[in-house]
Amino acid sequence: MQRNHNHPTIVTIEKVIDETPTVRTLVFSDDVMPNVLPGQFAMVWIPGVNELPMSVMISKEPGKAAFTVRKHGPSSTGLFNVPVGGQIGIRGPYGNSFDLKEGKLLLVGGGTGLVPMMRLLTFVKSTDDVTVLIGAKTKDEVFFEDLANSLLDPPSNVIVSTDDGSYGEKGFVTDLVEKLVSKNHYDAVYVCGPEIMMYKTVQSAHSRNIFVQASLERMMKCGVGICGSCCVGEDLACRDGTVFDGEHLSTNKEFGHLYRNKAGILENY
Repeated sequence: MQRNHNHPTIVTIEKVIDETPTVRTLVFSDDVMPNVLPGQFAMVWIPGVNELPMSVMISKEPGKAAFTVRKHGPSSTGLFNVPVGGQIGIRGPYGNSFDLKEGKLLLVGGGTGLVPMMRLLTFVKSTDDVTVLIGAKTKDEVFFEDLANSLLDPPSNVIVSTDDGSYGEKGFVTDLVEKLVSKNHYDAVYVCGPEIMMYKTVQSAHSRNIFVQASLERMMKCGVGICGSCCVGEDLACRDGTVFDGEHLSTNKEFGHLYRNKAGILENY
């Protein structure tokens, strides 16, 4: 029987991987989620807690997928605390995906925004010249560096930057983006992470006429374009995205400047 992607499917957590003190990856078996496109997301139900949107993490094991979560609010902490043998509900996948170009590519990920970048790496060609930038606040919060290197065959270029300089390059990852795009021409730039980081990355690339796409993270309560909580200007991140290109984002007055809180009220970043 064909699966209804709008109806939650119950899966069991089979493995929990501690990436950092605040980030975990939860691995499960499923027929659909291992095959989602880079940029697509799922709505994840934590029984007794809430439902929240999550990018789908890759797994090197056939038939398995994962969610990588940073504990922050009640919902993400609830998912973070699901043990091996615990169950969650998943529906989807939802959203569009990145338009994969060929040639010289720059992938930029901050925090759990690295998840769609890792899936994107499984779609690049061996002939592509790929640079992956990993941004973190401090050394203890760096993850997926080894995974990124293992997905690049032959290994291309993985660069880590930390805000405090405790590991890799010192400074914001957006400073590294600006330096690289000013010296090199890229056929495409892809980014996911905190919105201010994405805004600066899009600005750096788009101002130089480089094709750039960002996967937006906004408040999502339904995932199907009904509740309107994820609106960014005239766009709904879940229905019209989550992936938007630089040309479109350059006309969106809310992107990088305003966000909506849980009550739907606009606030400044």
